[in-house]
Amino acid sequence: MRMSSAGILLMSSLCLACVLGGAPAQAQTISGTLAIALKSGESFELGDAYWISSTCNSMLVGTPEVEILDGPPGVTVTVKEAMVTPRYWNCAKPVRGGKVIVAANDIDHPSYTTFTIRFKFKTRDGDRLRSRVYRLSLFP
Repeated sequence: MRMSSAGILLMSSLCLACVLGGAPAQAQTISGTLAIALKSGESFELGDAYWISSTCNSMLVGTPEVEILDGPPGVTVTVKEAMVTPRYWNCAKPVRGGKVIVAANDIDHPSYTTFTIRFKFKTRDGDRLRSRVYRLSLFP
């Protein structure tokens, strides 16, 4: 019996869900847009940063940190400590985490580049690192 490509895709998805379903902790993939456009002096709330257990409890022992691995001059990224609701994981109550803010300070000329940031989560189980790449358009 030959399985259709839709059947194979469905079976692969179910197997992946079974493997990932029992994971003891879940990191947030910073939700929001993958393309960002900023004018000089503007800031943008990129999303929420948190690390939770499979029961929607925070695993953090400190505020998440962020650093720029590759990006243009004049751009900064910070994490402002906050209680955030991990709706991506269908959690209903707020947990310890932060709001990720990207800001364009003094932009002299328009540019388009990739922007790579790395998050450091200090958890009860040790430090966890996650990175994300964005497309960034800057305007004076």
